[in-house]
Amino acid sequence: MRNNTKLLSDERALSIIHRALMTEKSTNLNQYNQYSFIVSKDSNVFEIRNAIEKIFKVKVIKVNTSISRGKIKSFKGNLGYRKDTKKAIVTLAEGNTIDSSLEIK
Repeated sequence: MRNNTKLLSDERALSIIHRALMTEKSTNLNQYNQYSFIVSKDSNVFEIRNAIEKIFKVKVIKVNTSISRGKIKSFKGNLGYRKDTKKAIVTLAEGNTIDSSLEIK
């Protein structure tokens, strides 16, 4: 396994993490020390890990990502697409927490 510990600039770290995801499922994951975020589509797992550690000053154990494809929607007879989104579920080390009420931007 390669050692991917490149240093991220503050600007890049803030551009990777868009916002925290606050749904019923993500709230239930908080009891297992897992937090959900909407992240940029061009980021990878190593960049997400470094960005979370840099912004929130916590130790990340694991990062899982998924890409949700945009659905077709109609509005007043016109067809359009929702945007594709990338979600990241971040597992933190024991004893680390993130205050989910904080805004990132």
